[in-house]
Amino acid sequence: MRINEFFSSFIKIHILHHCLNQEIYGVWMMEELREHGYKISPGSLYPLLKHLEEKGLIRSRIEQSGKVKRKFYRITPKGKKELTSAKIKLKELIGEILN
Repeated sequence: MRINEFFSSFIKIHILHHCLNQEIYGVWMMEELREHGYKISPGSLYPLLKHLEEKGLIRSRIEQSGKVKRKFYRITPKGKKELTSAKIKLKELIGEILN
């Protein structure tokens, strides 16, 4: 499923939020997003993760266990700043919308 630009921003914030609390990997993130009503395919999620990494907001490391290779993602200092800024703007917007 191709995600639209509007929801893409929510998903990016969600990814940064989880990368702040723990290392994440793609399949886990897809399941987490699904719990929140986002049906995102690997073909949409992995380019998003790559984009966030190219922007310096997250970094990855590869871990191999036998034949299984998994890429783990963690937030960077730049990503933390972006997430903090996004949270401030979201709180302001939600306050405006719900009043």
